[in-house]
Amino acid sequence: MPEPQFLCRSDELQERGKGVVFDVMLWRQPARAFALRIDGNVVAYINRCAHVPTELDWNPGEFLDAQRTTIVCAVHGAQYSPASGHCLGGPCGRGRLMPITVSERDGEVRWYPCRDIAPLSFDDAASTAGHPSP
Repeated sequence: MPEPQFLCRSDELQERGKGVVFDVMLWRQPARAFALRIDGNVVAYINRCAHVPTELDWNPGEFLDAQRTTIVCAVHGAQYSPASGHCLGGPCGRGRLMPITVSERDGEVRWYPCRDIAPLSFDDAASTAGHPSP
């Protein structure tokens, strides 16, 4: 069982505020992920629209709409529930964001690797330096 990975301090995630963006390996390819605090809970997802695989944020770490109620794809306008990642409207149909398991304890947020999502190693980061994530 892979060890949980440190993501951020709890106080870095404000309620319905800016997300914390982090890098992972998704299916052995570098990818971006993000975490948000929603209704007191921390949620995390792969930063990839279910409609077309493009990153969601319109500015780094900015995922929520103006009312701070839904995650919105900056490119396509697809809307997702921040709590569940399910599509609420737009071109994402019945899709959903790919969740990442997280926990919060002793003032720290950690994420849990799984079969499809692994930590980005130093070698992985060096080999993709200067290349944007998919």
